[in-house]
Amino acid sequence: MSKEILDAIETSNRAFEEFKKVNDARIDELKKGGATADMQAKMEAIQKDMAEQKRVIEDMEAKAKRPNFGSDGKEVNQAEAEHKQAFNGFMRKGKVDGLSELEAKAYAWSTNSGADGGYAVPKVIDSMIDALAVNVSPIRSIASIVQISTTDYHKLVNKHGTASGWVGETDARPATATSVLADIKPTMGELYANPQATQQMLDDVFFNAEQWLASEVALEFARAEGAAFISGDGVNKPTGFLAGATAATADASRAFGTIEHIPTGTAGAWKTLSGTVNPADDLFTVVSKMKAAYRNGSNWVTNKAMLFEIMAFKDFQGRYVFNPTTAPGVADTILGYPVVEAEDIPAKGASSLSLAFGNFKRAYLIVDRIGTRVVRDPFSNKPYIGFYTTKRVGGALINSEALKVLKFAVA
Repeated sequence: MSKEILDAIETSNRAFEEFKKVNDARIDELKKGGATADMQAKMEAIQKDMAEQKRVIEDMEAKAKRPNFGSDGKEVNQAEAEHKQAFNGFMRKGKVDGLSELEAKAYAWSTNSGADGGYAVPKVIDSMIDALAVNVSPIRSIASIVQISTTDYHKLVNKHGTASGWVGETDARPATATSVLADIKPTMGELYANPQATQQMLDDVFFNAEQWLASEVALEFARAEGAAFISGDGVNKPTGFLAGATAATADASRAFGTIEHIPTGTAGAWKTLSGTVNPADDLFTVVSKMKAAYRNGSNWVTNKAMLFEIMAFKDFQGRYVFNPTTAPGVADTILGYPVVEAEDIPAKGASSLSLAFGNFKRAYLIVDRIGTRVVRDPFSNKPYIGFYTTKRVGGALINSEALKVLKFAVA
């Protein structure tokens, strides 16, 4: 680990220690009925500094691990290397000779590519797009992902309808109830982006055209995905995990596909802290509602504003429920479970679902159709050259028992 990353980690650790001191003093003043406006402002400033340090650490770690497209000395697949080289010529000069054949060879599947349909980007660029997108569309990092080569995908989910029974050694074995299967079809949509470059940029031998394309496309794709995976309505896009119905009923009595919500008891707010009431209790309740089989591997998902509020919570033993982790690639935790920041989670308000907890590997499925495609367009916006890039993506909730949400409502 580099010295720069270690220094950033140490700075973040010091900031959290300062945050705890200020928050402890704020709580003492609250108990005395004193004003805390200055302390609150100081806490918010420290929180922003901690968030910035976390971002710096993650950026440095991502840069250290970023693929360098074959210059790292590792063995490169020959077919993929040839496809990448040909694709580079396509981007810089518009050369397409033999590109379709190399594309099919590298991906090991037949394509109908061409000047109108575009060409599939090399695997190394496709992987980089996905890796960069995780930073903006974090649900990708925790959900299940399936790659397909067709236009459609179905997933059969067992609703646990199979019956069983006990019998003696020579007793008859009567038929039992059969499994009840739900056929879930993740809704699909086509993402597109159209980054622009000048021919002079593309002619520059020091300009990494592939990395530029991956970075530009990843940002645009991730912004759209981030919203769709959470609240997408399923119309030409994924269906988000918060798009469906919720109910304050237990798993045994709740309809399949309906997520259990845990109300805070107050519209648009946490419980008010007192000697017998603690807003942190809602967090413990959410965790307790999750079946043990799903808790291992579960994550919290919320936005930054909500996370900053939870940072100040303590249990009745005086322990902070939030624990920052400055190690690169390791998430902060709430009650020992990793936290994923997703800015598309709804802001806190009346009846809002602003905090989710669940095993997203079991709860949510993302479907990617193999092959991000690019059409090179040097005519529509002269003197710029556009790279119209498309990818089909789908998503759906597949197991409502593996996900719980906190609802800021009376019931």
